[in-house]
Amino acid sequence: MSEEETSQYVRLRVDLVLEIQDADELAAAALARIAEDPEMRPEERTHAEAAVREDGAEALAYLVDPIDLVEALPGADLVQASWSSERVGYDPDDEEWDLDEEDGNDED
Repeated sequence: MSEEETSQYVRLRVDLVLEIQDADELAAAALARIAEDPEMRPEERTHAEAAVREDGAEALAYLVDPIDLVEALPGADLVQASWSSERVGYDPDDEEWDLDEEDGNDED
């Protein structure tokens, strides 16, 4: 495909850092979402439930769906999506976490 043919596609990147303040509450919400999923096979459900109980990052992955952000946008169709979550060492004072620096909008 030429650049002209692909210029209608846009990659939207979002980077979020969340602090888990109540792991049990988060896990309960994720377990409820998993229980409501009619398309999840029993063996997948068992694996998902175990992962959510063990790791808050897994719970977030079941609760946050970026497709929800864009599915109702007029004039745009979602072509591809993927997401993941992971535990990270976060220090708000460390320059590594200055997200504005990446896009050239450093307001400091």
